Formats: sequence, structure tokens, C-alpha cells
Amino acid sequence: MKSVAVFCGAKHGIQPEFTAAARELGVVLAEREVTLVYGGGHVGLMGEVATACLGAGGKVIGVIPEFMAVRELALESCTELHIVDSMHSRKAKMAGLAAGFIAMPGGFGTLDELFEILTWSQIGLHGKPVGLLNTGNYYNSLTKFLEETVAAGFLAEAEYSKLQCAADPRNLLDILMNSPGAIEGQWWKA
Repeated sequence: MKSVAVFCGAKHGIQPEFTAAARELGVVLAEREVTLVYGGGHVGLMGEVATACLGAGGKVIGVIPEFMAVRELALESCTELHIVDSMHSRKAKMAGLAAGFIAMPGGFGTLDELFEILTWSQIGLHGKPVGLLNTGNYYNSLTKFLEETVAAGFLAEAEYSKLQCAADPRNLLDILMNSPGAIEGQWWKA
């Protein structure tokens, strides 16, 4: 897997372990020569994962909508910085650049990105691996809800099982790199 899109908060959250995990993920991506694709900002967990990756010698591709870049939220030191016209364009560009996806703790934006990429997988637009970095058990309630969604008949177990989960960045990357989407070769239908 040559690149991973990371969805995460534009805030740090209240637990210091969220920031620590973002930094660790950035360093691990650099060590494994996996390009970080992310939302292009310098704030919150987004800024932490990107700055750590760059600091460890990694490659970082930021994708940010123009209205956010104008507010001086862009991390100008990215290896590549793509300024796009909308949030929709941002998600599509990130998805096209990434060979896999990781969602760290975050709010509405992170969940929006995660569920859109899962939906795209479900309807056959891509076969790339998707994972949750469950730092501090942040996603326990979400995974329980998704299990209830399966039990209620709204989500197939096979679709839910495509979402990988681990608490440690190294473990999650190992899982994603050995998943069927990574092994069979990533593909994307525009």
C-alpha cells in the first residue's frame, strides 16, 4: 500500500492520547514509506499527523477546499498541496490519491468522510481497505451501533466486516496492508 488517506479531527480532542496517536501514525507512515493523504490543514489532529509525517521524512499530500485555504488553515509545508473548489471535490480527490483509508477520532467531518468511503465500497466504487484507529476506545460506541445495524438487517455482515479496527497505528496498518483490497490491488471507479 503506497498511500493512505487519514480522516481525523480539526481539533485535538480532550484526551492527550488522541494527539499522541496522530503523531505516532504520521511517523509510522513515514517509516513505512507510505504517503499520507489528508485534508490539508495545519490544525488539530490533521496538523499533528501531517507534521509528524513530514518531520520523520515522509511524503504528505494535502487536499483542501479553497475557502479553507483562504482562512490560512492550509499546511503550506506539505509535499504537495491541492486546493480544490469544494468539500465534495476534496473527498473525491483524496479517495483517488489513496490506496486505503484510516479514520482517527474526529467529529462530523471525519464521520462524513468515513461513511462516504464505506458507502462507495459497498456500492462497488472501490475495493480499498478501510480502518478505524480506535484510540482510547473512541469508536467503541460506533462499532456497537454498526453491529446493531447488521442485526437489524440494514447492513450486511460482509460489508461491516470490511471495516477493520485497531487501537494501535502499527497494528492497524499491518491489518490494512494484509487485507484483500491491498493484496489484490487497489482500484477506483470514478
